[in-house]
Formats: sequence, structure tokens, C-alpha cells
Amino acid sequence: MSEALTIGQVADETGVGVETVRFYQRTGLIEEPPREGTKRRRYAPETVGRIRFIRGAQNLGFSLKEVRELLDLRVVPGTSKAEIKAQAETKAAEIEEKMRDLQRMRDTLMKLIGACDGGGTLDDCPILEAFDRGPG
Repeated sequence: MSEALTIGQVADETGVGVETVRFYQRTGLIEEPPREGTKRRRYAPETVGRIRFIRGAQNLGFSLKEVRELLDLRVVPGTSKAEIKAQAETKAAEIEEKMRDLQRMRDTLMKLIGACDGGGTLDDCPILEAFDRGPG
């Protein structure tokens, strides 16, 4: 793939929508190519790889801000694997914390479900009562 691509071709090659490509342009994650006169914009083939990188990082939980940082590190001369590894380790720790939070939420919800017999009116619903009490 060595010739310039239309936005539709970039979207097809990367499995994202045209609006996602435009969003990445607006946020500066990919370059917006100039128009060729009144014709369509033509994207460099490297854009496909860049979007695949963005999507791959997002699929592993990296925010767009973090993806931008990774993209920036990738082009800085002298960036070491250790720096990229540190970013990945930080993300893994954040994911672990989210997993613990989700486990706590599930456990609490399971207790509430167990406390509810599912019959009768809402007058003494343990689930709604817990929500009324708020967090804590």
C-alpha cells in the first residue's frame, strides 16, 4: 500500500468509521492532509499504521491523552524501552485498581440482590433503600 488514500479507504483499512478518522484529525492524533485543489484529501499510507496503533493502545485501556504520550515517546530520539514499559506498568496498575473496584461493586450488589426476595411492593426494597442511603 504505497499510494495516497481517501478518508474512506483509511477507515476501511483500519476498521474505524470516517467520523473517527476526522475526530483523530481534530484532536491532532493524525495529521490532516491538505486538499488537492478542490479534490478530496489524500492520506499517507502511514496513517493506517498510526490509527491501528491508536486503536491497539485504546483497546488495552489507554486514554487518548496517554496514546498521544506514547506516540510522542515513539518519535523522541533516545526513548528507551524502559520508558514504554513504565507506561504499560502504570496502565496495568490502574486496570488492577479498576478490577478491585468492580469486584467490590459486584460483591455489594450481590449482597443486595440476596437480601431482596423479589416479591411484594417497593415499600421495603433493600436495593432501593441502599441507594437511598448513598455510598458508604
